[in-house]
Amino acid sequence: MLIRRATATKKFGRAARFSSVLAAAAIGRAGATTSDTAARADAAGAVYVAELHPLNTGIAGSDTIGKARIMVRGDVLKITIDVKGAPPDIEHWQHFHGFKDGRVATCPTAAADTNHDGVIDLIETEATSGTTMVPFNDAPATMQIPTETYPKASAKGSYSYEKIVSLKALQEAFAVAFGGQHLALDHRVIFIHGVPATTKLPASVVSLGSIPASVTLPIACGKIERAAG
Repeated sequence: MLIRRATATKKFGRAARFSSVLAAAAIGRAGATTSDTAARADAAGAVYVAELHPLNTGIAGSDTIGKARIMVRGDVLKITIDVKGAPPDIEHWQHFHGFKDGRVATCPTAAADTNHDGVIDLIETEATSGTTMVPFNDAPATMQIPTETYPKASAKGSYSYEKIVSLKALQEAFAVAFGGQHLALDHRVIFIHGVPATTKLPASVVSLGSIPASVTLPIACGKIERAAG
């Protein structure tokens, strides 16, 4: 009887360990399957959109609105961004932001103004929106954030941006910059930045390094969503 019990216990232990291994493998396959499915869907064709809503209107002096559209067809990624109501006659930095661990980013609300100076600066967006990731300038795949090749608003405060890039090149550059992460567009948000250099900002408004706060101040944000169909 003792021998049979001992044998049964050993078999049960081996079975439990084997089940654990199978479960772990299944989870790994599930994660890979999700990524593979998304990759196949993008290769076949996918469209992502972001409705851009105003931020810091009191500082910007107007409601900056717009729409971004990202189309994927095979290795072609086409980005279009149309903006209205931006501060006129200046260049506007624009990027998608997100978290390095792949969490879903969201646009900041008024609660993001943690120092209560009446302005949501770039640093205050990090809690909800993550870090600056991909620039929408003349060469997104270079991943160079500070450049002078961002679009300039007209005298009426509008501009249209269009760029076609290699999906493979952008994904490879992104993976190098962010530890192997995928673009995961529907986990990101798009920011439009910039007010005139003459704008009076509170001393508490923070930027990145030596970049002027007027350049990085967020004036619009939109969550990227995958379009239906």
